[in-house]
Amino acid sequence: MEKLRGSFTALVTPMTEDGAVDYESWRNLIRHQLEGGITGLVPLGTTGETPTLDENEEEVRMIGILMEEVRSFEKKQNRNIPVILGASSNNTKDAVVYVSRAKEAGADYALVVTPYYNKPSDEGIYRHFEAVSRCGLPVIVYNIAGRTGKNISTDLLERIAALPNIAGVKEASGSMMQIMEVIERIARKRPDFSVLSGDDMLTLPAMAAGGDGVISVVSNLAPERVSALVNCLLDGDIARARELHYALAPMFRAAFVDGNPASIKYAMQRKGLLSGKLRLPLVEVHDKAKAVIEQAMRDCGLL
Repeated sequence: MEKLRGSFTALVTPMTEDGAVDYESWRNLIRHQLEGGITGLVPLGTTGETPTLDENEEEVRMIGILMEEVRSFEKKQNRNIPVILGASSNNTKDAVVYVSRAKEAGADYALVVTPYYNKPSDEGIYRHFEAVSRCGLPVIVYNIAGRTGKNISTDLLERIAALPNIAGVKEASGSMMQIMEVIERIARKRPDFSVLSGDDMLTLPAMAAGGDGVISVVSNLAPERVSALVNCLLDGDIARARELHYALAPMFRAAFVDGNPASIKYAMQRKGLLSGKLRLPLVEVHDKAKAVIEQAMRDCGLL
């Protein structure tokens, strides 16, 4: 299994003013990312508002457009673009269906989050990943206790990582201690296991500690700059990476000032990339948040 390294965008889902999926803007967003030098794409994750999308119509059409654009770009540029397709559910049977769908669509990986709301035991989480691993597509485990209510401990992740087709982890626990434990106890012993930061602000320390990249929200807005940051870290140029990190730090904070993806969608609206529309239960950011986001964009030279 080839090791996954680089900058990967957790794509938003553009919507029209009446709340329909904006497929033209979706195509343009994908092209914007590819032309911006991003390593790979992560569609249909939390940032993409997947719980509100119709899986049999909207998601299928979005996947088709994305794979068409990626394959066309790969052919023109002679460069592989990994696609990590969101394939999560708190129903294991459905998660297996989504991972199988990702495989059939030609995705390179599936992103599978800890089962949420159910709050299963460690054994239940292990069996969930055991089931999806049998689909035959490399899986990125997504650990984000803030959304799921359950942290995947390093002990548990060690068990999961020993399963076939477990390719890495999107680590969004928010704990550098945990990220370093994962690198020390799993990635350093298994060279093909990828540790990707799930938090833009922690990309620098996570990669300096031995991580492999980031699944980024801010790269929706600034793919060139997030890509440059990650490439410097991969090349070992910590001094330059530090400059790039702090130049983007205001946006890393502002991207979550009033929730995700509402905050980044507002920033993208101000940049003229999409409408910024969301689907309930998500709503537009409040006025104070708008001011914070706009100031961050100015501070970062994005507005």
